Amino acid sequence: MAQPIRFGIAYDFRLPPGSDVPLPDLYAQTLEQIQYVDQLGYDHVWITEHHFVEDGYMPSYVAAAGAIAALTKNVAIGSDVLLMPFQHPVRLAEDLAVLDNLSGGRLMLGVGLGYARHEFAAFGVNRRHRVSLTEEGIEILRLAWSQDEFSFHGKRFHFDDVRVRPRPVQPGGPPIWIAAMSEAGAHRAARFDTHLLPQGDRNAVLDPWRQDLTATGRDPADYRVGIIKPWLLTDDPESIWPQVREAERYRGAVYAEWIDDAADDMTRQLERGRDAGTGIPQTYVLGDAEACVTQIRAFVEEFGVTDLITWGAPPGIPPALMTRSLERFAKEVLPRFR
Repeated sequence: MAQPIRFGIAYDFRLPPGSDVPLPDLYAQTLEQIQYVDQLGYDHVWITEHHFVEDGYMPSYVAAAGAIAALTKNVAIGSDVLLMPFQHPVRLAEDLAVLDNLSGGRLMLGVGLGYARHEFAAFGVNRRHRVSLTEEGIEILRLAWSQDEFSFHGKRFHFDDVRVRPRPVQPGGPPIWIAAMSEAGAHRAARFDTHLLPQGDRNAVLDPWRQDLTATGRDPADYRVGIIKPWLLTDDPESIWPQVREAERYRGAVYAEWIDDAADDMTRQLERGRDAGTGIPQTYVLGDAEACVTQIRAFVEEFGVTDLITWGAPPGIPPALMTRSLERFAKEVLPRFR
């Protein structure tokens, strides 16, 4: 059976250099918006993670999720994504179990390998180990949340007779999503039997996952596919779009620098998707309610996405400037997909 379409908001808590807004004020304004989002009927809130960025890009999913859990009652709280190579998996299992209890079982976990070389260098983590660190981390999380006591011996981690307490509220722990920015990532998500956060060329990051599931007797319709596909609902785009466009250009320039530096399979598949026209577009849905409904329906039908996510406050944009769009979307668009 097809999954219901869900909608959420992503936050990275960033202040580009030159901003005169104190970071505590941005945190307070963002959390105020998240409280309102919770009341408006959105399904989830996502926190992105990167490290050592001048603009304060949120480096701590656990801290941010704890604050959000304390201020909300309804939204699921996800990571898009938590960078597994920089985590101690047993410590993470404890932290997320606590968060699942604090939130009443609303936690979700999106994980990724990481790619930005400056992060691996600063943490002293060998970038060549990112796959094994991530895969073993996922295995350990699942053992910690499903077994009364577990032992594990892999390439990177060795544990004996570990008992993680408290237990998560959700049986087996928070649902896991794997980010795929290469074909290997799509195969990994199928192998670990998780939901998917694809980005780039659908031929590399989406279709192989579905093919793997089908080949092993699983129905892709039983799983969820989430992607940041932002929207801006307005009757007067020129009143706000220029500011948002500049903020997104800033965001894109930062990511482009990291991706160019990575120069691996991820970069190549992004280029293939762009050149072949098979990339999953993450450009803004822009316009009034009817325009948003039309564009989103076409996008969902083409790519089979189940969870669409917008940005709550692009870098340097006051959250309040985006709140009217989020409010109108909740009232004029969400009911059309329920």
